[in-house]
Amino acid sequence: MVIANPIYDVVFKRMMENEKVVKFFIGTLLDQTIETVVVKPQEFTYTDELAGLAVFRLDFIATIKTETGEYKKVLIEIQKAKNQIDVMRFRNYLAEHYKKEDTINNEKLALPITTIYILGFKLPEILTPCIKVERKYKDLINKVTLETKSDFVEKLTHDSYVVQVERITDRYSTKLDKLLSVFEQTNFVDDNKIIKEFNHTTDIEEVQIMTDILHHSGTDPKEKKKIETEQEAWRSVNAMFGDKEKKFLKELNEKNQEITEKNQELNQRDQVITEKNKALDEKEYALNEKNLELNEKDKIIAELLRKLDPK
Repeated sequence: MVIANPIYDVVFKRMMENEKVVKFFIGTLLDQTIETVVVKPQEFTYTDELAGLAVFRLDFIATIKTETGEYKKVLIEIQKAKNQIDVMRFRNYLAEHYKKEDTINNEKLALPITTIYILGFKLPEILTPCIKVERKYKDLINKVTLETKSDFVEKLTHDSYVVQVERITDRYSTKLDKLLSVFEQTNFVDDNKIIKEFNHTTDIEEVQIMTDILHHSGTDPKEKKKIETEQEAWRSVNAMFGDKEKKFLKELNEKNQEITEKNQELNQRDQVITEKNKALDEKEYALNEKNLELNEKDKIIAELLRKLDPK
């Protein structure tokens, strides 16, 4: 079966419109059963008038309820290329959601946040395709890990999941393997890496739904055209941001060099001051020694005068 590459926003959006797919996707990564889910895709268009670009962008926000009755807010980000600028965008985006309240059963609440990042590039330090960055409560007095959790702490910190699609292999054993197989970046049938051959046997209903949706996106001419438009637009954006990033990094390096030179200059001044202080200390020490010597002489003279004139 041929399917569309799901790392494109327009394709991923189609998949995540299906409630079963959303529950399966989030539940499999979090290793939890999701009872209810409300997806709020945040759609916006990046526009650059000079470059003539209008790029569809989608951030996914899902409010979930787990089998334990816990409510969470899940933020899902897809990033196809590595740009330094996007790190700050992610941080600003996360900060905005920490400031927002959610409405649960007509009550305003600050929900715990979980983030999922789907990356279209490799992190050189991490060789596995999927990781969980989790928090632990550690009692620093007794040096033990606590099993209890605090609502206060949970709302101020968060777990994070990172998927590197370029590192997904043909493993197909666990439920997680079967989810990740849909994002595997191999067996493409076109040079643009938009359409690929999905060769696995689907024995999970949700994976079958995902591949059916992706098959339609990959074979319907209108849907395929949307992917091609997004790909071309982001290629231009990444090139443009790449130039901005190079300029940013150059300016940052120049500023760091300036700071380094200033620090060296200050260190040299500190060295001069230290040497002068050392010289002053030595003179003060010599003066104190001289004063002690004079005091001793004064004592001797006073003793001699006393002996000469006992009265």
